[in-house]
Amino acid sequence: MNIAELQKKLIAAARADAPSDVVPYAFEKRVTALLAARTTRVNLVVWARGLWRAAVPCMAIALLLGVLTLVRPATSGNATDFSQNFENTLLAAVDQSAQTE
Repeated sequence: MNIAELQKKLIAAARADAPSDVVPYAFEKRVTALLAARTTRVNLVVWARGLWRAAVPCMAIALLLGVLTLVRPATSGNATDFSQNFENTLLAAVDQSAQTE
């Protein structure tokens, strides 16, 4: 069947059948409420699936880091402490300003 001819017939049939003027009370509000509820539910489902899929790699990384922490060789007593070096570097400006006064 020819698509253009079918389209003309369908448009003619639609124009011949006049729509009803009777619309149920608050019809558009009910439809929009249903659409809003559906999109919220779908978004929550997507988030839940993503979080459950991310849980497995997070657990694997946590276990790997825990094992690396336990297996790591002990440091010698003369090793520098990174936290002390970091703190001294941050407080160097404060110490210099206190000495100049």
